[in-house]
Amino acid sequence: MSAEPAIRLDGVSLALGGRPILDRLTLDVPARGVTALIGPNGAGKSVTLRVIDGLLRPDSGAVRVSPGRSAFVFQRTALVRASAAANVALALASLGLSRRERGERVAAALARVGLGHRAGDAATRFSGGEQQRLALARAWALRPALLLLDEPTASLDPGATAIVEDLVAEMARGGTAVLLVSHNLGQVARLAETVAVLEAGRTVEQGPTRTILFSPRTPEARAYLTGELPWTSFAAAS
Repeated sequence: MSAEPAIRLDGVSLALGGRPILDRLTLDVPARGVTALIGPNGAGKSVTLRVIDGLLRPDSGAVRVSPGRSAFVFQRTALVRASAAANVALALASLGLSRRERGERVAAALARVGLGHRAGDAATRFSGGEQQRLALARAWALRPALLLLDEPTASLDPGATAIVEDLVAEMARGGTAVLLVSHNLGQVARLAETVAVLEAGRTVEQGPTRTILFSPRTPEARAYLTGELPWTSFAAAS
């Protein structure tokens, strides 16, 4: 018997400001590994993450998320006016850790994303890329069962992107279910085992990554992937 999905959306619809965003969306996210949501701008990908996280309530349909801690890394990170270490520690406040345990997790998380030497610096003075790495450090320190990522490397240079991708892959290997929204299809190919293609608030196709990226069945998926042709250069090295 196959494992229950980490996330199941069944016929989820949502309108914002009178405009339909999700239209009877159905989606299953496996309990392990990385699943990527792809599709054109306005397809409803980021809104789907917010519905899963409970930040938006759908107008109809069912949302089921397996029990366990979750972490959400937005495209634009929200930080408090405190040190990098304090920002990570704040995310751990509800876990009941001892001061020593909390300090060890904070130090390990910052070191993991290459920011150990910036632990005492004001987080709000970090560059955009450094702030995004700090957000990933917070998520890693939580050891979540579910990680939601909305374009996590959109503002990062190649070196920082590699750090983030390595961290996401490590978390997935450790048992975290990851749902990734990304327009970087090379990144999707490197990280994801499963891909779902959204169009106009619906899942038009879902399946193994290589099948979806190289042999899409639906005209909507083919049209999106054809419009993103530069990504295919990764295939020569895969």
